[in-house]
Amino acid sequence: MLNLGLLCTRVGIEEKLLMQEASRRGHNVIKADLRNLIFGLENHFPFDVVLARDFLHPRDLCALFLLERAGIRTINAYDVARRCADKVSISKLLRKHHIPTPDVLVAFTPESALAAIERMGYPVILKPAVGTWGKLLAKVNDRESAEAILEHKDSLGSYYHSIFYIQKYIPKPGRDIQAIVVGDEVICAVYRAGRHWITHSDRGAKVENCPVTAELRALCLQAARAVGGGVLAIDLMESSEGLVVHEVNSVGEFRDLLAPTGVAIAEKILDYVEQVSAHA
Repeated sequence: MLNLGLLCTRVGIEEKLLMQEASRRGHNVIKADLRNLIFGLENHFPFDVVLARDFLHPRDLCALFLLERAGIRTINAYDVARRCADKVSISKLLRKHHIPTPDVLVAFTPESALAAIERMGYPVILKPAVGTWGKLLAKVNDRESAEAILEHKDSLGSYYHSIFYIQKYIPKPGRDIQAIVVGDEVICAVYRAGRHWITHSDRGAKVENCPVTAELRALCLQAARAVGGGVLAIDLMESSEGLVVHEVNSVGEFRDLLAPTGVAIAEKILDYVEQVSAHA
């Protein structure tokens, strides 16, 4: 039996399924809510392993760091979560490991960002360096749009909007692919198809099963190893030159993948948690 900490502030469908599956296996599930946890420099927590299900804002990363330094195994590991939380880091790691990924330029002022956009050539995708759910993305088609968006981001004034992450736009066939990697296995994948250029289920994209081909499996596992492995959601696009990886996420929602794929994702994740804990 494991004392399994579930690091989350919100209990959604995924968290309920994970808690139910862990309880069914006889594990003691402890909801680790960051709103209630207090950390010192020498903490003792009742967890054998912690499964991180918050979406990795700086406080969540800090909590993972402190839990690991208290000798508790975390899934995903702090270093993996830290890399995945930063799109700049992900892009560098993918390119370093020769994984197909869109070109990216990074700038730190509106003026240099505009120069970078013009250098890359329109259209480009402007993303926050940290973010989830496809939010605050902008497709920039011309200089006039670029100037307006950059001025708006600059006026917001926060740290997150002072890093201008500029990604080359990759035309895709009205859909993208999301795959779930658990350890050394690509357990399932789906197409997300929609009329909007952001093909995300939150924007009404239709989700359908995607066969896990040898090419898809190899690319996803390569991307997972590049960030350090664990339980990961890999976002890919189909380009004219083949599959391209554009994001790797350390905490993935999987409710929309359950029906199309028929895979018991929570069971697969708990299998991995038990496997990791047995070798800790």
